[in-house]
Amino acid sequence: MSSQLQPARGTRDLIGEEFRRHHAVAEAARRISALYGFEEWATPIFEDTRVFARGLGDTSDVVSKEMYSFTDRGGESLTLRPEMTAGVCRALVSNGLTQSNLPRKVFYAGPMFRYERPQKGRYRQFHQIGIEVLGAAEPLADAEVIACGWHIQQELGIAEGTLLEINTLGDAPSRDAYRAALIAYFTAHRDALSHDSRLRLEKNPLRILDSKDETDRAIVAGAPLIGDHLTAEAAAFYGAVKQHLTRFGVPFRENPRIVRGLDYYSHTAFEFVTDRLGAQGTVMAGGRYNGLVEEMGGPPTPSVGWAAGIERLAMLLAESPAAPRPVAVIPVGDEAEGPALDLLQALRAAGVVAEIAYRGNLKRRMERANRINARAAVILGETEIAAGVAQLRDLDAGTQESVALADIPARLQ
Repeated sequence: MSSQLQPARGTRDLIGEEFRRHHAVAEAARRISALYGFEEWATPIFEDTRVFARGLGDTSDVVSKEMYSFTDRGGESLTLRPEMTAGVCRALVSNGLTQSNLPRKVFYAGPMFRYERPQKGRYRQFHQIGIEVLGAAEPLADAEVIACGWHIQQELGIAEGTLLEINTLGDAPSRDAYRAALIAYFTAHRDALSHDSRLRLEKNPLRILDSKDETDRAIVAGAPLIGDHLTAEAAAFYGAVKQHLTRFGVPFRENPRIVRGLDYYSHTAFEFVTDRLGAQGTVMAGGRYNGLVEEMGGPPTPSVGWAAGIERLAMLLAESPAAPRPVAVIPVGDEAEGPALDLLQALRAAGVVAEIAYRGNLKRRMERANRINARAAVILGETEIAAGVAQLRDLDAGTQESVALADIPARLQ
């Protein structure tokens, strides 16, 4: 075993170009979601385990296989958050916000944790952005959250490489009829189903539709579709969502196989998919959940939202955001250091990225300016100080001129 410590399996350091990509995604999402009226919330990285057991369902793979759960010194069961929707709903209830100023429009960004096999674009510590509209029952809310996600992708320059796929899960009567049809269909194929799917047949047959087992998938291909079991009300809701998406200018394709296995999901389910990431093609996914706030102890609160993996979105960026090019302030001689520091802070106060080398003669400081890809160097010696000027060197053009000290911040802005 190497004595050199490495990041834990499934985690990684974000440094340099990778961090700039990550940061660009989060900032674009933060900026665009604000245009849609979303305010940012931050919830704890770990929660009472019951938040996620309720929010994700005991039969889900996340709860049964992937959560990082532990018992703390006080004997409480805590879990590193595997997603944030449940935490946002818990926060709405915990902070007494369920009865006032609804709907609440929430944006979030941060790290999540799942114990799963690391693969391209998927880590055990990963990062998500997401939005939730809490307390809105109208189909316009579904369309607006989707439009916001599409707008974020446009801002990132990746929208042409993704496709929105949508489906409806119907209302409660629709789902009851669909569940009965699924039970009848899968019961006829019970002996061929995987062990996990046979268990799900008893508890939650919709989750069989998510199975990754190849034999299961072949059986699922012939399963009934929920579109054949929609009530008139559910069909009208779905039609309104599609109409709003067309008005928002968001292209989409209907995919009747998009489902959500938990009982509190209803109506709209959607995914933005791409073929640019191999098998892991989903970059943004969400839907309507009308019972999750109630699971957290609050009143019935119809809600809709989505989450997206920052790592996957960052991989789709055509170009890495450029690192800011600083201005190098270079004092020549001990007497110049004080005035150079004054100038350094004046530049920063004017919004100019500026650096000063901690040591070295003129040659070495200029070498460092080139290493950090500085766009200009401001050279200040005793002669310049006496004249109230500095030498401003354009490091791209190779030109140099004498500029009054008071004018340098404005020249470099």
